[in-house]
Amino acid sequence: MGPHPLVVPVTPTEARPDSGLRRVLRGGVVNMAGAVVSAALNLALIIAITRAFSQETAGLLFSATSVFLIMAAVANLGAPDGLVYFIARMRVFGRHGGVPALLRLALGPAVLAACLVSVLLVVFARPLADALGPEEATTYLRILALFLPFAVLTDSALAATRAHHDMSVTVLIDKVGRPLAQLGLVAMIALSGSAGLLALAWAGPYLPAAVLAWFWLGRIVRRAAPEEPRESADAPVTAPAGTLAEEERVTPAGFWSFSLPRALGGVAQMGVQRGGVVMVALLNGLTGAAVFTAATRIMVVGQFGTQAVLYAAQPRFAELLAARDHAAVRALYQAGTSWLVCLTWPLYLSALVFAPEVMKLFGAEYSTGAMALVIVCTGQLAAQVLGMGDLILTMTGRTGLNLLNNVMSLLANVAVCVLLVPSHGAAGAAVALVAAVLVRKLLPLWQLRSLVLLHPFSSPVLIATGSALVWFGALPLLLDAVTGGGLPVLAAAVLAGAGGHLYTVWRTRAHLQLRR
Repeated sequence: MGPHPLVVPVTPTEARPDSGLRRVLRGGVVNMAGAVVSAALNLALIIAITRAFSQETAGLLFSATSVFLIMAAVANLGAPDGLVYFIARMRVFGRHGGVPALLRLALGPAVLAACLVSVLLVVFARPLADALGPEEATTYLRILALFLPFAVLTDSALAATRAHHDMSVTVLIDKVGRPLAQLGLVAMIALSGSAGLLALAWAGPYLPAAVLAWFWLGRIVRRAAPEEPRESADAPVTAPAGTLAEEERVTPAGFWSFSLPRALGGVAQMGVQRGGVVMVALLNGLTGAAVFTAATRIMVVGQFGTQAVLYAAQPRFAELLAARDHAAVRALYQAGTSWLVCLTWPLYLSALVFAPEVMKLFGAEYSTGAMALVIVCTGQLAAQVLGMGDLILTMTGRTGLNLLNNVMSLLANVAVCVLLVPSHGAAGAAVALVAAVLVRKLLPLWQLRSLVLLHPFSSPVLIATGSALVWFGALPLLLDAVTGGGLPVLAAAVLAGAGGHLYTVWRTRAHLQLRR
């Protein structure tokens, strides 16, 4: 199950009435700015690939990169989550000087595992390629394998910077720099017509990203080492003198008993997110995989907004749980859920109402994925309003339960895919994805009930959902009924809805706890 963070008697400081909302908001704003740019770049990347290359080539790239991301989740051994969790606790107990040793403890095994998985992917590229179909799949997989260690290094370094509440590094490197480089390289390849280099264009930017992330992390660690705990309303929660128990020092056994179950859970979670593409490729062909990938791009765009809040809130949840401040955890959960709804519901509602028009952005042949898009957006609306229970469960140290939830989610995804994908293609995979996401969202809320009762039914969440439904549900449906739809109507509805939604959020910012 991993170390339980509540075994050390810690009392919170007095001056923390806002539960760290100010700090989370600041980090969330930085992440959100990056998320908007990253979402646009990633959507542009997918549109460029689907319009410049055939469905078979696009489906092959999407399937190969899905294998890469799943293998990266295997190779990182849960080190990114372990670093966030233990660095946050070190900040609580005033042990900034222990971070370099923790980085060595985490990264040695993770880098070795990444190199091993990379070698295995090179060796077994041929059998995997035979399953996917085209001969080019072998080349794609082997090129991607070379960059696997750099992907693991990047994720781990950025996780450590976020644990220090520095979100700008993730934004500049992972949300803007890497996808911008990918888009530029893909555009060059599209102009040259060399489809065989697509995998290199997609994976190559991980190398400079890893170098920059580790350089920046080194600067942060050197600055943080001599810091003294600060007494301010949004400073890290600190423990009183004398409460640091010897067992609070991070041992290899303690770190990996937390991280390895989280790694397996992360693999299962990535299997849900990207495994559907591979399943559709195997059961319905590369063309179906390309359609399913396009249909789920809106979900991926929405996830950038979700990550903007999660990345900012994750270290704060770890600090509050270490301090046993359950009321603050509940307050942050409900405030964070309202922010998630404010950010993501407009996107999903707009895509749901104008699904045919959205799918035509990828090309006329992708219009068959409209039903899959409707299903995915409906599921994501429910998932966002359920909030961050899975993140809170992980930050309690109960990574065994997190693993169980993600495995059950993956099994639900695979089972429904096997049942529905052969006959319904992308739509069947969309149903499987929604079923898996709901399993992963609902189980943590039930499992946490004995520690802290979490539920999304609060004034901030109701305001956020009401605003989104009016401006991005009712208004677009009215315009669609009056005008008959089309891309110009979609653009007008989004612009009008955005203005109304922003005005509503501004007027109700005190209820949404945005005045921090």
